[in-house]
Amino acid sequence: MAARLVDLNCDLGEGFGQWTLEASDDDLMDLISSANVATGFHAGDPNLMDRVVRLAVERGVALGAHPGFRDLQGFGRRVIQARPEELVNDILYQLGALREFARRHGVRLQHVKPHGALYMEVARDETLSEQLVEALLKSSPETLLFCMDVSKTYAVARAAGLPVAREFYADRDYDRSGSIVFARRMRPLDPQEVADKCVRACLEGKVRTVEGDDIDIEFESICFHSDTPGALRIGTTLRAALIDNGIRIAPAAEVVAQAGGGR
Repeated sequence: MAARLVDLNCDLGEGFGQWTLEASDDDLMDLISSANVATGFHAGDPNLMDRVVRLAVERGVALGAHPGFRDLQGFGRRVIQARPEELVNDILYQLGALREFARRHGVRLQHVKPHGALYMEVARDETLSEQLVEALLKSSPETLLFCMDVSKTYAVARAAGLPVAREFYADRDYDRSGSIVFARRMRPLDPQEVADKCVRACLEGKVRTVEGDDIDIEFESICFHSDTPGALRIGTTLRAALIDNGIRIAPAAEVVAQAGGGR
């Protein structure tokens, strides 16, 4: 796969009250085409959600809900044991909260993307994926679901007809299965190495794994995280490298539509 058109997404609004991350939402918003907005369970609060939505509308960035486990202390990176229906209800609750702020500012939500440990839990749990996809088909049938190419989520959503956008992770390692290697704490990364990895993935459809193999990878969106050390430098370097290599950045909905609808 040669991707000459790609979405660039980042998780934003991941503060709480007076607490903020090193990289500001204002600076990161200028780099991306889709924003995943924290919805209160792992980070975020109503005032921050409203501010980030307003900022995205001003900058022309597409909006998505970023629901997580109910885990403020652990930043949503700890697994909480709960029945699939409970987790789906938590996701819908958070999705609805952000949707109201989007309506307030006159826009629709483009996508939903689970956060952290919840993203990985949905990816490997077929029953949870099935119940989430069923719920989204009823409540948000036109909303893209962000997921990994190799995930149960992707297979279930495609089979059910829910539109999806597959992600490539700029600031995460991959293993031989094609899944990302989950990390609670991130080591500092070389922004140019991250950018080179993403450009290669776009132009060659390949990524090097932690085992040292090259594997095929397919995606419509590239993600980098606002809580990764040096996130602003990573995002700035990545965006410039994509553009310098003739890769156009556009919101996920446009990329998916060009690729055939994501269904």
